[in-house]
Formats: sequence, structure tokens, C-alpha cells
Amino acid sequence: MIHLIRVDPRLHTPMYFLLSQLSLMDLIDVSAIVPKMAFNFLFDQKSITFLGCGAQAFFFMTMAGSEGLLLASMAYDRFVAICHPLHYPIRMSKTMCLKMIIGSWALGSINSLAHTIYAFHIPYCHSRSINHFFCDVPAMLPLACMDTSVYEDIVFVSTFVFLLFPFFGITASYGRVLFAVFHMHSKEGRKKAFTTCSTHLTVVTFYYAPFAYINLQPRSLRSPTEDKIMAVFFTLLTPMLNPIIYSLRNKEVLGAMTRVFGTFSLIKT
Repeated sequence: MIHLIRVDPRLHTPMYFLLSQLSLMDLIDVSAIVPKMAFNFLFDQKSITFLGCGAQAFFFMTMAGSEGLLLASMAYDRFVAICHPLHYPIRMSKTMCLKMIIGSWALGSINSLAHTIYAFHIPYCHSRSINHFFCDVPAMLPLACMDTSVYEDIVFVSTFVFLLFPFFGITASYGRVLFAVFHMHSKEGRKKAFTTCSTHLTVVTFYYAPFAYINLQPRSLRSPTEDKIMAVFFTLLTPMLNPIIYSLRNKEVLGAMTRVFGTFSLIKT
């Protein structure tokens, strides 16, 4: 997806620039967790260095926070494109698109860095065995030999800000979009708008469902096994499905794939 958007001029629009960042976040998320997880599984090793654990926690939390903000930016992009098409070149200019991207990365990174530094300065006097397949900060807190209840409240507030605030923005944007789509006179325009929005809403659902289940439910009401099952969704399945969803349900992306692969064929010939 990143390569297609980079080489095909027809995809040089704000929507696809935002999509390329989503693909990059998914790529980093998978790269930070899956190789080590697969190595441990294949070679029956369950250890990780202190630095490696910190890196996993940092990149995972950065991608989780940044992706929620980016999805909100993508929802705003569709809202402006469908509800205010004449204002689209101004509201979604290259400068504004760049600000959205930088803001998503920066806020996600700052939030993640603060949590990572604090979590790795907590004294751990119990077992060093984390009941998870990667270094997830909430899974590390039960090992601490100090009261972490205040910090857990801070984690909850942080989750609320980075998950629910963007979710409210996405909901408001698509509420207006769906209202506008149902009042379109053009059947073709209505179909195109609905296809684009349904694709994004599918990705939003895959992102928010497991996070909401884990982070908005008291720990006493769920087991570590449930946490690990949900974690498989947002560390493996969702990043794998996102590019498939955006390519198979998007005629512009399918057209770009045909053009790019055709170019490769000519070069090879």
C-alpha cells in the first residue's frame, strides 16, 4: 500500500496519504511484536532483554495511540469530501494533511514515551514472568512491588483520551456523512461514497472493538487469557486485514495495482 501510494500519481490525495501512514503504523506494530513472538514460539524460548521489552512497549503504545488519532483524521477527511466538497481543497490542503499526520505521530509518541519511562522505573520484586506474549504495560503492573492503583487510573484516563475522543469524532463525522449520503440524488455518487465509508468503518471496528473490550472493562471481569486473545486481533489480525480491506474494496487502489504491476512487467520484459 505504501509503495502504490508513493508511485501512482492518481493516489496523491490527502485520503491516500493518510492511508499510507496507517499502513506504516500497522507495519511498525507487526515488526515490533510478531518476529520476537514467532521466534519464541518456534524455538521454545520465552525471554526478552530489558531493552527489547522497553522497545516493544514503546512502539506498541505509540502505534495504538497514533492510529486512533489518524483514523479520526481519515473520518474528518471523508466528512469534508462528502459534506463540503467545495471546501475540500482548503480544509484538506497538503499543509493541513501534514499537520494531521505529524500531530498523530507526535501525540502518540509523547504519550507512549511517558508511560514507557514510568513503567520501566517501577521496582519489580516479584516474578519477572509476564503473562502475555509481548511486553504490554498493563500485564507488567501485577509484578510490581508497589501500589500501582494511581498509575492504573492514569492509564485509564490516557486510554479514554486516545481512544474515546477520536471515537466520538469518528462517530460525529460519519453520522453527518451517512445523513448526506442518504440524501444524495446521484445513485452512482451514493454508491461510491457508501463504499468508501463502509471500508473505513470496517477498519475502525477492527481497531476499536478489541481495545474497548480490554481497556474499558475492569481487570477483575476479564482473565489474562482473554487479554491475550484480544491482543492477537490488534497486533496481528487487524494490521494484516487493513491493507486487504482497502485494496479489495477500493477500485482506485485496484487500478493502481494493475498499473504498477503492468509497469513491472514492461521493465522485466
